[in-house]
Amino acid sequence: MSAEAAAGARTRVLLETRFRQGLSRVHAGWFPILQAAIAAGIAFGLARYVANHPYPFFAPVCAWVALGFTADRSVRRVAELAVGVAIGVALGDVLVRLIGNGIWQVAVVLFLAATIARFIDRGVLLTTQAGVQALVIVGLPALTASGGPLGRWIDAAIGGAVALVVALLTPRDPRRRSRALARTACDELAGVLRLFGRGLLTGSSDDVEDALVRARASQPAFDEWSETAKNAGELARISPTIRRFRDELAALEGRAVLVDRAMRNTRVLVRRSLAAVEAGTHDLSAVGAHVDATARAAAELAAALGSGREPARARSELLAIAQALDPYALDDWQVQSLVLLQRSLVVDLLEAAGTERQAARDALPEI
Repeated sequence: MSAEAAAGARTRVLLETRFRQGLSRVHAGWFPILQAAIAAGIAFGLARYVANHPYPFFAPVCAWVALGFTADRSVRRVAELAVGVAIGVALGDVLVRLIGNGIWQVAVVLFLAATIARFIDRGVLLTTQAGVQALVIVGLPALTASGGPLGRWIDAAIGGAVALVVALLTPRDPRRRSRALARTACDELAGVLRLFGRGLLTGSSDDVEDALVRARASQPAFDEWSETAKNAGELARISPTIRRFRDELAALEGRAVLVDRAMRNTRVLVRRSLAAVEAGTHDLSAVGAHVDATARAAAELAAALGSGREPARARSELLAIAQALDPYALDDWQVQSLVLLQRSLVVDLLEAAGTERQAARDALPEI
């Protein structure tokens, strides 16, 4: 394959990976986006037709900002954002009337808004929104003014109240989002391993390069899973309504770290294998068979975590793979080094499947 064709193939793999991740985000986010959009419309209607404000700019802004566009909505987070917007709007309104707007006024308003927000609460989101909304007031005083001296603050309060009501009344299972992201991330790992294994079995350096491109492009899926699982775990520790899910959420948080580590090990393994494939090294088919089996186990792990069931089958498959990873069964030192790297990958996946760390290490042949 020419260099130009190879570059085109790598671009195709990258675009396919991004497309899959985009579809996954849309599938997970369309309903929260719809909720936030409807809440913003309701806030606008209340401010315009109930409070009689002709230009209620901050009502939909506050509702939209507070709810966001993901299902990962804790009441605390929504409250932080809503209060932050309200503080920024109120402070900006007061200071603009007292000192006007200009270069030094922008600095003063931003400093005071952030300082007051930090005094009220430790939340970063609250402080950020307080500063941003205060700057909006200072920068666009005439455009957004409506409803008298407190009009803009009332609009923000309406939007924040609507957002809080939606957050409190929306039924949600915090495990659902973490499970879906776990499935997506593990499926990405399985896809990379499948493509990589095929390259080793057929001696195709193009497949190995494509696997590396896909592995690098898939990192956002792992980052999103890790962040969402961490947030859900923190919420479960303080929320009485979802405390019963605390153990599973903690397990998903730990598994996110382990599977991310497995993907990082996979990238190292793929990079190290590329030179061996290009050199036509013998015995790579044995490594390829192990990689292909690991891909199937990762796909089974994805199905188990995504459905919330115990990954017993994935654990059994991974234990069998681990027991076969003996570098001394191969003669070529370069291939032996690849087997050593794969041992780390399989141990990470075994731990993600619920095996104790020492037990996972003990399953490997002694070296």
